Amino acid sequence: MYLSVLTDTFADTVTDHDGGAGDDVPDLSDSDNEEQWQWMEANDNNVQVTCLFCDKMSNSGPETLQHCLVEHQVDLVEVVKKHKLDDYGYIKMINYIRTECSIPWESDEYMRPALQDDPLLQIGTGFHCSTQRPPFNHEQIKGNCIAGIFRMFSPDVGLLAQGLVLNADVGRGTGSLGAVAELREDEDEAYFSSYGHYSIHEEMLKDKVRTESYRDFMYLNPEVFKDKVVLDVGCGTGILSMFAARAGAKMVIGVDQSEIIYQAMDIVRSNQLQDRVTLIKGRIEEVKLPVEKVDIIISEWMGYFLLFESMLDSVLYARDLYLAEGGSVYPDRCTISLAAVGDTEKHQDRIAFWDDVYGFKMACMKRAVVPEAVVQVLKPDTLISKPAVIQGIDCNAVSLSELEFASDFCLKITDSTDCTVSRVMFSTGPQVTKTHWKQTVFLLENPIPVQAGEELQGRITIRKNKKDPRSLFITFDLHDMKQTYSLQ
Repeated sequence: MYLSVLTDTFADTVTDHDGGAGDDVPDLSDSDNEEQWQWMEANDNNVQVTCLFCDKMSNSGPETLQHCLVEHQVDLVEVVKKHKLDDYGYIKMINYIRTECSIPWESDEYMRPALQDDPLLQIGTGFHCSTQRPPFNHEQIKGNCIAGIFRMFSPDVGLLAQGLVLNADVGRGTGSLGAVAELREDEDEAYFSSYGHYSIHEEMLKDKVRTESYRDFMYLNPEVFKDKVVLDVGCGTGILSMFAARAGAKMVIGVDQSEIIYQAMDIVRSNQLQDRVTLIKGRIEEVKLPVEKVDIIISEWMGYFLLFESMLDSVLYARDLYLAEGGSVYPDRCTISLAAVGDTEKHQDRIAFWDDVYGFKMACMKRAVVPEAVVQVLKPDTLISKPAVIQGIDCNAVSLSELEFASDFCLKITDSTDCTVSRVMFSTGPQVTKTHWKQTVFLLENPIPVQAGEELQGRITIRKNKKDPRSLFITFDLHDMKQTYSLQ
């Protein structure tokens, strides 16, 4: 058995859209996955290992290394490889971190003033401040100490350590803007550059389920758009902006940071819609709109697993800043569902394959393969459970913090087989016309035998990668097994 997630996105007033069976939708351009989940060899004895940066106890060395990578964004394996540490160097590094990572001003030597007659020393700890200040956090200081330690290795490792977060309340995204809004332009360049090429837009436009659903919603509900001001977040080629204009909107503002917006400007002029459609290049978090408020926000923000790329964060930013009272965001409701999949052939191809590769044992590779979520089209007949909704999202009411969540689930098994995966879909389940979103698959290293009528219970946790808030970590607690997957 494995697990797969399905997503549904819709607007309340949209009629059901039946897409005809079409040709296979071409694969999206996959970004290189630079974060390899490789492990140092370690014995499998059941020992208790304490994390280097918190009090978390794990059952093995490799499990501790994975915890350091996932929770603290410190890849110790890469540090060892980059600096060619031998056994002695590795031992010294571990012992140094465990010994030296304490609050750095504990020594009495810091009672000696650094500045003569320093006014700050005369204030003491009983001061009052009229401005709001963040809570004092010893763990943040400790994190800075650790960052300093890693900077001694090299500048680029220091940059990695700057992203170190020792608890959920410290680090990027703790402000009111959110992690994506706080990204610098150079940090977000790769994301927007990927949408600057025509091919990805061609693929999305040819996805009829996606494009015709937006078109039908706007054309079949002209009273919703008549004489309204509409904001299109991430407008791309401008297709949704032009749909809105033809549906009766008096003014449409499209915003996009990628270079494709220059082609969109030509497209709008070619269709004589420049009097109603205004396009602006830039991030929605940084541009200034020509109006104070808008009546409607439309956006095609959905990613793999619905939330991948975190574009919904930008839509919510626009909603909170620009949406007029009584206005609406479309699509307005989305759901994420989980289903069990039994596909022995796929499991053999992706996981069991490593047990014997041309007569050589390569089972250690499973540790790198399993944690990577797979985006692909599943065969409808491989589903072995009814889908279970794990999260519903009301785009007019949801907050940023609710986009990271945990949910218990119960899958009712319909076939007796081995469960090998989990899947996610956006009205894009394997039973319907294929879309470019496909399904997101989470492979289990060891299939779980299940019987028809059985209930498979577990818990799923979704959170952003603190180092890259557009990517996700998804953790499953299932059948005495806990596994974290990356989607990036």
